Amino acid sequence: MLVFHTLAYPPLCCNADQYDCLGPVDASMIKARMGGQVVILLGRNQSALTDFLASHNISAAQIRADADRRRQQAVENGETEETTEAGEVEPTEENEVSETVEVSVTAVEASAAGRGTRSRNAAAEKKAKALDKIKASKAFKKRKKNADDDEYDDEIAQAIFEERSAPLPGQMENCEICGKRFTVTPYSVAGPDGGLLCAPCGREIAKDREGQPKKKPRKQTGGVGSRRTLQSRMLDGDVGTKSLATLCVQTLAKNVDLAESLGDLPEHLIDKIARIFSKRRLLKPDTLPLFTQPTTEVLHIYDGAKLGHQDFISIFQVASNLKKFKVRCAVQFKDEVMDYLLSRDILLESFYLHGANLLSEDKWHEFLAAKGKSLKELQVYFTDRHFGDETLGLLKEYCPNLSRLKVCHNQKVTDVGVIAIGNLPSLRHLSLELQQDSSAEALRTCITQVGKDLRTLSFKIVPDADDSVLEAIHNTCRSLAKLRITESETMTDKGFAKLFADWENPPLDFVDLQKCRQLDAAHPRANPDGIGLCSEGFKALMKHSGHALRTLNVHACRHISREAFEEVFGGTKEYPELRRLEISFCEEVTDFILGSIFRTCPNIKEVNVFGCMKVKDVRVPRGVILVGVPNAQGMITEGTD
Repeated sequence: MLVFHTLAYPPLCCNADQYDCLGPVDASMIKARMGGQVVILLGRNQSALTDFLASHNISAAQIRADADRRRQQAVENGETEETTEAGEVEPTEENEVSETVEVSVTAVEASAAGRGTRSRNAAAEKKAKALDKIKASKAFKKRKKNADDDEYDDEIAQAIFEERSAPLPGQMENCEICGKRFTVTPYSVAGPDGGLLCAPCGREIAKDREGQPKKKPRKQTGGVGSRRTLQSRMLDGDVGTKSLATLCVQTLAKNVDLAESLGDLPEHLIDKIARIFSKRRLLKPDTLPLFTQPTTEVLHIYDGAKLGHQDFISIFQVASNLKKFKVRCAVQFKDEVMDYLLSRDILLESFYLHGANLLSEDKWHEFLAAKGKSLKELQVYFTDRHFGDETLGLLKEYCPNLSRLKVCHNQKVTDVGVIAIGNLPSLRHLSLELQQDSSAEALRTCITQVGKDLRTLSFKIVPDADDSVLEAIHNTCRSLAKLRITESETMTDKGFAKLFADWENPPLDFVDLQKCRQLDAAHPRANPDGIGLCSEGFKALMKHSGHALRTLNVHACRHISREAFEEVFGGTKEYPELRRLEISFCEEVTDFILGSIFRTCPNIKEVNVFGCMKVKDVRVPRGVILVGVPNAQGMITEGTD
């Protein structure tokens, strides 16, 4: 039975037996087979079938491609259609379905897209070009590795094309399981056959996948990850091929859960393992026993933030022969731990405590009274207000053999405590970094009393220290190898020049005079009074200790002139021992000066030039690390020339 509906055009003749063979029809004609009836709609308005297919988001191109693929498979399999006695083709069930699909494709494409034959041909050509482009891509070649036959090329390209044409967030899609139409979001879950799932089905699938093992993340072998790792290695000084011992230590750190003990490793390797553990935050109560054995004499804990007070007590329970104890971030090292240490027969020679601000000053006094006789080194960091002048005053009585004293980031020590340090005749290494500014008189008194035998003198952040302190060092110190004075606002260039001129002290191998400069925001470059380390002081320093210096830090000493740098690092001069040089924010450093440094310092390993804006493009020798020059490779440059 044939039913004609005309919307805008007169009806056309149609053969009831061959309803596909129609006369001239407009491009907007839609034909469909529905329940044994053929409905022919003419006009530009959409039919109910078209609206139904469009509401279910049916792709005309996809239906046509599926129909073509089924026909091609039928031809390849040698399937032939049976003909009737009249010579006409008898439609089988499969052909009838294919014909129905083709009719639906034509209906959807013509009504929904509103395009003619030319538009469809253009879309087909565009898809063909996209498939050709996919076949030339790396993704296609990667998938084709496992396929030996070329006959799968089209299927692989089609699969990649379908993946790339997946719905984007905000578009509509039908759920693969329930068929419900939903809006695609960035969190839409993929179904088992590659489609997308709605929210309820996605939750059900997520529950089913909970017990399955998660896919391991792909290890980065290049790109951003490797570049960042390389920069970190360069900052750590890890340049070149790693030694076998280093590789073993790193392997141990990666498989710490499998380690039972460190055995009889040398002390320097155990220290390296402890550093790696702290860097990776691996030092925990369950890994602490690797470092504590009954025969342990030296224990360095570089990050004890995850250790409780009971863990510290266990250290002294196991390591009864402990001689040198060092722990950083020891927040839980409290009075209970000190009480247990005092109850044990452990004679410490070196005691390094960092961040134990819960330890009371009374316990410090008990510790010095009980263990101070054997104590040779005492280093205290970040103790807030629980380590003050009274404690330093007891060192003379209880610690007669103390040779190294370091007090940093302390809020309670004043000039009284600094002067009391001068009463320690056995002191050889002194380092102070106090929150309360020390006066020049207190520093001068301390140096005058103990400076003769000092090998290390470090005063950090001493804004009130003036030339009288430098004069005391010049007149008293005769054995210094390391000198550090930082952030002085009153020392002058003449004072530094006088310090190093005709100084009877042997050449220094470590000098740190960073941020000794004038502070005047109104006139930052004008320095009429010669405040800080300037040209003359720098030249006197290099003349006295240049041939023995291994580390030099003149960070932010911005009043050293270009002529002074060229004179010090120019001509035939040579500094064979210099390894590390910090000249950041010295504004007169140029490419020429940096090249002169590389030439006169043959064994230099690292140079920092942050803030040196006149350094543009300099050739870095092989094995030298230049830090601070902004370029495309990063702030750190390893020489290859």
